[in-house]
Amino acid sequence: MSTMQGVEIIGAQSPAVEQVLTPEALAFVVRLHREFNSTREALLKRRAERQERLDAGERPDFLPETKAIREGDWQVAPAPADLLDRRVEITGPVERKMMINALNSGAKIFMSDLEDSLSPSWENVIQGQINLYDAVRRTITFDNPDGRKYQLNEQTAVLLLRPRGWHLPEKHVLVDGEKISASLFDFGLHFFHNAQELLSRGSGPYYYLPKLESHLEARLWNDVFNFAQDALGVPRGTIRATVLVETILGAFEMEEILYELRDHSAGLNAGRWDYIFSTIKKFRERGDMILPDRAQITMTVPFMRAYTELLVSTCHKRGAHAIGGMAAFIPSRRDAEVNRAALGRVREDKDREARDGFDGSWVAHPDLVPTALESFDKVLGDRPNQRERLREDVAVTGADLQNFDIPGGAVTREGFRMNVDVGLQYINSWLLGNGAAAIYNLMEDAATAEISRGQLWQWIRNEAKLEDGTPCTIALYNEVRAAELEKAGGASAGRYGEAAAILDSLVTAHHFVEFLTLPAYGGLE
Repeated sequence: MSTMQGVEIIGAQSPAVEQVLTPEALAFVVRLHREFNSTREALLKRRAERQERLDAGERPDFLPETKAIREGDWQVAPAPADLLDRRVEITGPVERKMMINALNSGAKIFMSDLEDSLSPSWENVIQGQINLYDAVRRTITFDNPDGRKYQLNEQTAVLLLRPRGWHLPEKHVLVDGEKISASLFDFGLHFFHNAQELLSRGSGPYYYLPKLESHLEARLWNDVFNFAQDALGVPRGTIRATVLVETILGAFEMEEILYELRDHSAGLNAGRWDYIFSTIKKFRERGDMILPDRAQITMTVPFMRAYTELLVSTCHKRGAHAIGGMAAFIPSRRDAEVNRAALGRVREDKDREARDGFDGSWVAHPDLVPTALESFDKVLGDRPNQRERLREDVAVTGADLQNFDIPGGAVTREGFRMNVDVGLQYINSWLLGNGAAAIYNLMEDAATAEISRGQLWQWIRNEAKLEDGTPCTIALYNEVRAAELEKAGGASAGRYGEAAAILDSLVTAHHFVEFLTLPAYGGLE
């Protein structure tokens, strides 16, 4: 319930909700929703119309109507002092103990996540805002049941927040009869409660923006930023946002995205897992674009190489930071050989990113911070970044971004089984309230689960064949899913019964479901 006209809070009431959704904070996020939701909905409709054209065979390219922006002489605003050195960034959900560990990890930046690594139950979303509030004021602590106490070190990472994407609603708050935009809800509450406090501490309200598919979606964020700053008396340009380039359509508009956010821009990030999912999703009807097993889609295959090279050159041309992709390995406590081999791959990945010109990169676990730091320290030395390295040798075409040839790539029986296995495990975890699931020594979030179910749909839809000639069919999926569900303990274990039903609906649907988190959201309190 709510005393504000046209606003209904249908999430459970609690002292935590009262602390976060004060009358003033609620009024602010409702203003944002009423001002900008119609534009958000129009942009989502535009996404659907673009998808129809892609399904009909359209191939994307750089926009002719924005050529003047790409050829123009402009730069993004200078970076604030505490965002100059971003050589290692750690990410994770807004869970209290994990936030403390991440802030204390030795990384330069901590991206606290309300999006792909958070299961957005009402309790998780509200408690996440409280944890952010406490982290900004350095009062965040955690008492473990085993007696261990967690608190912040004197030196901590700079805190950034990733709100949920434009496509997601927050179902627990209704405004004029419709679900409030989750993006505006997450951003608005954080900005309202913390912007002035961050400024008083010598930092600022800094964000990561997910899932953008066009510069018009970046323009909407810029308009939101200006409105929010004006409404709370914060100078324009105070907000800084790094955009995750994690859609293939967004890759064609990197310069335009930077341009739209130029007064608020903090750079671009290569969101590799969502980028792979986006590629599968956008070209799902193309039989000539069947990607092989996820494990075979490395950062050195042609289309991924073109994407990252273009990102670095674009950012540095415009004076912006270029941030590399995620190292998702979770160290084993029992198998030293697994750790040795995996850390070697992490080091190779981060060495390559530093050599290519990235100014920093992501890790998912504090134990990976020293390895990533070593890679970037070797290249950067005492410099905070390498934005002066313009990469004028890079010349990426639209065809390069769509070169999906992967020599030796194959759809394997093990790859098919693994997609079913990971899909089931992750959705079960998500329904249980954990959006950052450690599965086979990898930190899986919604993006990697999206790849798993997206590949299964694409392989079946386009009648791909396994390396032994077996066709990918719904019958094969049903057989593998039954075996994997039994291996997990059956439908009565955890929430595996619901997870299996959701995965079935996603994989066997006639029309591709845009995001698994949309149907799965109905299973959360």
